[in-house]
Amino acid sequence: MSGLTSTPARTRPATRWVAVATTLLVLGSLAGCGLVALRADRVGEGSGLVFGFLAWNLFLAWVPYVLALLIGTLDRDGRPGWLLLGVGVVWLAFLPNAPYILTDFIHLGAVAGVPLWFDAALIASFAGTGLALGLVSLVLVHRVAARRLGPAAGWVGAVLVLALSAVGVYLGRFPRFNSWDVVTNPGGLVSVVLSRASDPLGNPFLLQFVLGLSGVLLVSYVLTWLLAAGLLGPARRTAVPPSRTPARGPLRAD
Repeated sequence: MSGLTSTPARTRPATRWVAVATTLLVLGSLAGCGLVALRADRVGEGSGLVFGFLAWNLFLAWVPYVLALLIGTLDRDGRPGWLLLGVGVVWLAFLPNAPYILTDFIHLGAVAGVPLWFDAALIASFAGTGLALGLVSLVLVHRVAARRLGPAAGWVGAVLVLALSAVGVYLGRFPRFNSWDVVTNPGGLVSVVLSRASDPLGNPFLLQFVLGLSGVLLVSYVLTWLLAAGLLGPARRTAVPPSRTPARGPLRAD
C-alpha cells in the first residue's frame, strides 16, 4: 500500500486521540476555574480570588500543548527539520510551566475561609490538568522525534526533556525565573544556572528536588506513553519527511 493511501488510516485515530485529550484537558481547566469562582463566591471577592493566579499558571501550561500540536502539524505537512527545531526550542522553554503547578501546593492552608480539603481539591485540579498538559504535549513531540530520528533518539530526548523540566521548575519556584526570562533576562538566568552547575554537590536540596521531580515525571510519562501507544500504535520512522503539498486549511496535529 502506498504512503498516500496509508496515511489517512494512521491519521484518523491520532486525530481522534488528540481531540479526546484536548476535550478532557479543557474540561479539567474549566473545572479548576469553576472551583476558584466557587471559592470567591463563598468567601467574598475581597479574598476569594487569592487563588486566581492558578488560572494564569494553567494558561502558561497550555502554551507548550498548543506548540506541540503545531509541531505535529508541521511534521505531517513535511516541513523541514530546522523549522520544527525552532518551534521545539520555544516549546521546551515553556514546558516547565506544566509541572510547575505541582509546587503550588505550598499555598495550601495559607488563606482561610473554606475547608482545607476544598483548597486541596482546587489546587489538585489545576496541578493535575497542568501535569497532563505537559505529559501529552511531550508524547506528541516524542512521536515526531521517533518518526524522524528513530525510537532510541526519541526516548533519549524525552528523558532529557523531563530532567530539564525539573530544573526549570526549580528555577521557577526558588530563584523565581520564568519562561520570559530566556528573552528578557538571559544574563541573570545564565548566571544563576552556571553558579548552581559549578558546585552541584554544594546544594543538596537542588539535587534532591531535581532528582525527585525527574523521577515523578518519568514514571508519569512512561504511563502516559504506554496509554498513548496502546491507542495510537508505535510511531513509525520516516527516513524522508513527506513531500506532499502543505494543507492550507486549519491546523491539524498527529
